[in-house]
Amino acid sequence: MTKSLVWILLFLVAFAALFVLQQLTRQTGTSSMDAGYYNGMGEAGGTADTSNLSGKELLGKFECTRCHGDDLNGTPMAPPLKGMAKYYDRESLIAYLRSPERNQTGTRFDEYKTKYATGVMPAFGNKDVKDLGKIADYLLGQ
Repeated sequence: MTKSLVWILLFLVAFAALFVLQQLTRQTGTSSMDAGYYNGMGEAGGTADTSNLSGKELLGKFECTRCHGDDLNGTPMAPPLKGMAKYYDRESLIAYLRSPERNQTGTRFDEYKTKYATGVMPAFGNKDVKDLGKIADYLLGQ
């Protein structure tokens, strides 16, 4: 056996061992938030029916209040979400929620990048657009 084959075999064995270890240590029945892991996508893994939730409830479910505050007045991590109607209409706010990186333009965001340098707004492109519409409607009414 050549050295290359030995290294490949060792790599495959290590990969298989790590995979088995991950499967053995997975906590079934608990969310990844319970384990202290935040996926940056607004909620701990898993999908649930959100059709009966209001925009305010969805803000909590998607963990928006974690950074923006329970009262939506902002925190040292993220800006306030009140008064959004002066910056957005419904469609542009949904577009921003789906892809913040592509929709951060203007002097307001230049200031935010300085003031909230440690925070990163997660993209919600993986969320149902109806849910994002409910959130947009709620925020635009604040």
